[in-house]
Formats: sequence, structure tokens, C-alpha cells
Amino acid sequence: MDFNVKRFAADAGTFLSRAVQFTEEKLGQAEKTELDAHLENLLVRAENTKQWTEKIMKQTEVLLQPNPNVRLEEFVYEKLEKKAPTRMNNHELLGQSMIESGSEFGPGTAYGNALIKCGETQKQIGGAEREFIQSAAINFLTPFRNFLEGDFKTILKERKLLQVKRLDLDAAKTRLKKARMSDARAAVRTHSLSLQAEQELRMTQSEFDRQAEITRLLLEGVSSTHAHHLRCLNDLVEAQTTYYAQCYQYMVDLQKQLGSFPSTFSNNNQVSGGASISVPTIPVSASLPSVSAGQSSLSASAGFSGSRKARVLYDYDAASSSELSLLADEVITVSSVFGMDSDWLMGERGSQKGKVPITYLELLN
Repeated sequence: MDFNVKRFAADAGTFLSRAVQFTEEKLGQAEKTELDAHLENLLVRAENTKQWTEKIMKQTEVLLQPNPNVRLEEFVYEKLEKKAPTRMNNHELLGQSMIESGSEFGPGTAYGNALIKCGETQKQIGGAEREFIQSAAINFLTPFRNFLEGDFKTILKERKLLQVKRLDLDAAKTRLKKARMSDARAAVRTHSLSLQAEQELRMTQSEFDRQAEITRLLLEGVSSTHAHHLRCLNDLVEAQTTYYAQCYQYMVDLQKQLGSFPSTFSNNNQVSGGASISVPTIPVSASLPSVSAGQSSLSASAGFSGSRKARVLYDYDAASSSELSLLADEVITVSSVFGMDSDWLMGERGSQKGKVPITYLELLN
């Protein structure tokens, strides 16, 4: 019990000595040992690395998940070490709605079929987005978070310890100065107080130098952190490149499919009143050409007289005996019948005859 009391008293005395030294430094009443310029620069670089890493992480999380409520939910599940429930993203939700509405309108109609195809593409984009988010979280966010929660916390701990050792050193310098003044006044030849203070100063100087070297080595390791984060940045760029390339390809494929549909409705981007605009198969960077009402299109040709050849774009299974089943890429003869729905034509293949959906056909000149 006596040992514990003495230890407590010694610790309290050391803490009080540091507090006094810190206060006097702030008031300008005591000298302060300055760190060398190289170590100061390393400390500034480490602090800047920490601040910018936090900002980049925060903005990346906002990019990957714009909904703050979902981010909060994911944070709570992560702290509880539980898996967050899987939910559909916005592209997948839009795709599901398009597919359901297209099925309701009927896949045999132009609008219904187009909705289904757009919905399938939106779900593909949603899947690509999910893969991108997972890749970015593993290869980019996780290393950044590990630095903040691991390496930088170690740096903070050693930096605080360096501050403590510096206060002890400066307090020892102050005590030595006071001891020398006291010995000079008392004219004591043995200089016992000065000798004790000098011994204490040598010990605190050694501890300070050792801690400064440990802190310096940790701070120099931030260069390795920058190199690692550079590789993580390359991984993020690669993941984004893959994601956007997938989305671009999905949309180009969708555009090609929609390009074969009849433009029986006006496009919102038409340049002249009453003119219809078809959706041709063109590169995304190209603009859509306008087609005047007098020019031929699939919808305009639906009312042609006589018969014409048409190439089948997709397989089609007849839903009733009045319809004709189709095989992709075959060529059949079609004709318009007065009073028939504008979405259908009469198709003939040899002796077989029946209604065929116009959206599955490409009229040939």
C-alpha cells in the first residue's frame, strides 16, 4: 500500500510539473524546445494527409450512396458487425417498373416491347453499378479507412508522447536553471542540487531524442501511405472506366434495338412541327436525323397498298390461330388490311397466313 501511494504521488508530481511547464510556455514565461524543421514538416504533412483523406472518403461515400439515410443505416450495421439488407438500387427499381408496365401494355405492342427492353437495360446498368460500388468500397475506401483508424492513430499516440517528453525535458531545463541559481546564492561547493538536476536533464534529453526518432520514422512512413493510396486511386479509376464502358455498351445495344421500332409517335427533340423522328442505329455522339412526314418510315408504310417483303427481326410465337409465328432473319410477305389494328400487318409465308406484329419487322424496299 505504501508503494502505491508513493507511485501515485510521483505520478501526480510529474503531471503537475508538465502542467506548470505548459502553462508557463503559453504565458511566455518559460523556454520551449522547438522540434527540428524536418520533423515539423513531417508533422504538417501527416496532418494534411489525414484531413484530405477524410474529405475524399466522405465525398466518395456520397458518390457511391447519395441517400444519407441509407449511409447511416449501413454505418450502424457495420458497427454492429451485421450485414445490411440487400435492396434494389434506383436503376433496378426503374427497370422493374418499366418491365411490369411493358408486360401490362403487352409485349406484342410497340410501346410495351420498348418498355420491356428499356427496363432490362436499366437493370443491367443497376447490376454494373452494384459491382462498381463493391469494387470501390473494397479497393479504395477500405485502405483509406484503415489508414485513419490504424496508422494515423498510432502517429497521434506517438506524437502526444513526444509532446509529453518535450514538456519533461523543458521542465528539467527549468529546474537545472533554478538549481544553479540556488547553489550560486548559497555558495555550496558540492553543487548537489545542480548535479541532481543535470542528471535528470540528461535522462529526459535521452528519452526525448528517442521518442523524436520513433515519431520521425512513423511520419516518414506517410510516404509509403501516399504510394499505397496512389495504387488505390488507380483501382478506383479502373473500376469507374469499366462501369461507364459497360453502361455505354448497354445503351448502344438498346439504341440499336429501339432503332428497329416504328416511330408512330413524335420525338420530343423534333426540329419541325408535325415532323416525326425515328430512332436510327447510330453512334451515341451523333445527333438524331429528322424525318419529315412525307418520308417513308415503318409507321408510314403500314398503310401501303399491295404487298411488300419484310425481314423478321425477332422470333415470335403466335398467341392464337389468327396469328403467324415468326423466325428471326426470315423474309416474309406482308400487306395491310383495312380495319386492322395499326400495330399489326397480314403476313404470308408460302401457304401459311396470319397476323404479325409490326414491331418485329423491317420493311424492305
